[in-house]
Amino acid sequence: MNMTQATDSESATRQHKPNAAFMLSHPAHVIALGFGSGLAPKAPGTVGSLWGWLSWLVLQNYLSLSAQITLIVFGLLLGWWACTVTARNMGISDPGSIVWDEIIAIWLIFYLVMPSNFGGQLAAFVLFRFFDAAKPGPVAWADQLFKGFGWRGGFGIMWDDIVAAFCTLLTLALWRWFHA
Repeated sequence: MNMTQATDSESATRQHKPNAAFMLSHPAHVIALGFGSGLAPKAPGTVGSLWGWLSWLVLQNYLSLSAQITLIVFGLLLGWWACTVTARNMGISDPGSIVWDEIIAIWLIFYLVMPSNFGGQLAAFVLFRFFDAAKPGPVAWADQLFKGFGWRGGFGIMWDDIVAAFCTLLTLALWRWFHA
């Protein structure tokens, strides 16, 4: 078998549009695809962010503040690995179905804004989705900084969402400052 055949054979096994079987074929896929939320046929980033919001509302009731931040840091590191493996296996450097980055970013936002009423939570969610989808200024910069496959690309998948989270938090802080 020559190198071209090996490459063609390898790419034939890759999932450009993942399904449940692909997700369950590796633990990294389960994590990166947000426990299935990334399989949503439309707006998987929004669905993953909603999953992150709802899961945070549950998790915060059972974890101390130090356990919450430990979970977020561990989730970032685990996500870096999971996103790296899943993107490589899909053959796409930053597939939309990878939503662990949205989940961790929304967890970070809610860790810092809670307790908050539904209106405050909704505002944080909408702002994050704006920054993540539109990628203005620093988010676009972060999105282009680490591209490709491997550990660098896996970090890049996570990085632009972390920057979007900080933009969300800065916007909320400025809003509170000027409307206090």
